[in-house]
Amino acid sequence: MLDAVYNFFSQFPDWLATFLLAMLPITELRGSIPFAIGYFHMAPWLAFVISVLGDAIPAILIVWFLKPLSGWLSRHFKIFERFFNWWFNKVVKKFEKKYQKYGEWALMIFVAIPLPVTGAWTGAAASFLFKIPRKRALIFIFMGIVLAGIIVTVISTGVFAFL
Repeated sequence: MLDAVYNFFSQFPDWLATFLLAMLPITELRGSIPFAIGYFHMAPWLAFVISVLGDAIPAILIVWFLKPLSGWLSRHFKIFERFFNWWFNKVVKKFEKKYQKYGEWALMIFVAIPLPVTGAWTGAAASFLFKIPRKRALIFIFMGIVLAGIIVTVISTGVFAFL
């Protein structure tokens, strides 16, 4: 599987492949940093910077455009209404208790934890669902992205040092 991903992304320059991997909701920087360090032999600091930028761009777009886009798509296409209902319910279930306990800081923590179904994409959706003001949401999401990047880079460099 990883070889197939590598083969696809090897047609791009290493920095662009890393950037694109960081933008994807399935990988974000949790996948792009280890991939850049392990497959492309990219310097960890460079993998970190490119991945943080790649992860931040979709978060910015989601924070600013999810409300109008989801509303329009849901009104015009039944499949999108079902998708957004499913996704939003999943996000609320995952994030609600943390938000009640920690407020906006929960957004940063939620994005920073490098586990599946957490991250900038889900954090941006949570900021919309919990009506966190956009500018504040972006600050906390970006702090979470940076923390996640540090965690993943440290883990990746430690793992690859043993290989």
